Amino acid sequence: MTGQAIAMLPVNEAESIILNLVQPLRERDAEVVDLSAGAGRILAEPVTSQLDFPHWDNSAMDGYAVRFADIQNCDQQQPAVLEIVEEIPAGYQPQRTILSGQAARIFTGAVMPPGADTVVMQENTKREGNRVLILQVSEPKTFVRRRAAFYQAGTTLLPPGIRLSAPDVAVLAAAQCSQLSVYRRPRVAILSTGDELVTVDQPLQPGQIVDSNQYALAAFVAQLGGIPQALGIVRDDQEQLQEAIAQAITTADVVLSTGGVSVGDYDYVDQILSNLGAEIHIRSVAVKPGKPLTVATFSTAQSSVLYFGLPGNPVSALVSCWRFVQPALKKLAGLADGWKPRFIKARSRHDLRCGGTRETYLWGQLHLIDGAYEFSLAGGNHSSGNLINLAQTTGLAVVPVGQTLISAGESVQVLPVGLTN
Repeated sequence: MTGQAIAMLPVNEAESIILNLVQPLRERDAEVVDLSAGAGRILAEPVTSQLDFPHWDNSAMDGYAVRFADIQNCDQQQPAVLEIVEEIPAGYQPQRTILSGQAARIFTGAVMPPGADTVVMQENTKREGNRVLILQVSEPKTFVRRRAAFYQAGTTLLPPGIRLSAPDVAVLAAAQCSQLSVYRRPRVAILSTGDELVTVDQPLQPGQIVDSNQYALAAFVAQLGGIPQALGIVRDDQEQLQEAIAQAITTADVVLSTGGVSVGDYDYVDQILSNLGAEIHIRSVAVKPGKPLTVATFSTAQSSVLYFGLPGNPVSALVSCWRFVQPALKKLAGLADGWKPRFIKARSRHDLRCGGTRETYLWGQLHLIDGAYEFSLAGGNHSSGNLINLAQTTGLAVVPVGQTLISAGESVQVLPVGLTN
């Protein structure tokens, strides 16, 4: 590929190609886990319960369980006077049926006694010994939670393809679902290429740089629920790199390599992919940063591996991951929806400038102010070589092709990134 001009694909076309290549995990990729390990996992099967919610008619208020027919005409001048025949705390099974002229003292969450159909809150009553005066009429069935009003046993409680959050786990616990069928976590191999790279614990020599990509991409994959497989640094040697890639595609669903995808004398990735039988779908995208992007697939009878050859520049690598790899990993993981990139309209606090020849992403922070989003451009130089001001990035502002300026105060489309997306 050395010296050859490579046609750049528009960003949306590249996104469409990538997402069409993704084959989501299926039932054969499911595993059973305990509920305690379910947070963040994606359901592989619908969950049902044999319990109704509520499990029984119960009180939504501290007060008195009564028959509406006994109180429908009362007021403070002519209160209904009822005999208290039972006290029902939460967790207690009522022993009495409420007859005409009777009431039961009841507390929030307690089982409604037979015969009663309404709860009068205690603020609208006055107790005198074993009698209660109802001072204000209630509507029929007030403050009564009916059995199965929230959920009916045997119907779908949670659908497949959702990532389980804390409220979901609470629902499953309440439904006594102690084990879950979830998709396994996608395996993502990560390797860095370049003679100039050293590990984080090595002393730097002139011309060397730390391989920050290995750590950044591992964190990126873990945040998305994948299993990062760090394969380390591979030198600019075609034979070594081919061996490393061949190893990666045997263990992973997705391979992320950084470096070696431009048109330099030591950029071997595309040739190696061809040698190994990959089908290359993308070689370059009209985006800044991140123009050199190789996307390929390896297909076997058993599986398909998606390969991303990312730029070696750490900023370009992360921007490429946020824009292209993230939706692919979300779809692969089995999410039913919500995996496509989501852009937010925000007001820019700063002028956003670019050359206009490629779709440009400028990093900074999203802020929600009085219900509206604002974007604040990261300070300092916005060269893709400046990794430092990428810290704490929560959004990428998009300047479209053909536009060189979005002025402060104008609207801009922003891609949320990191923990905000």
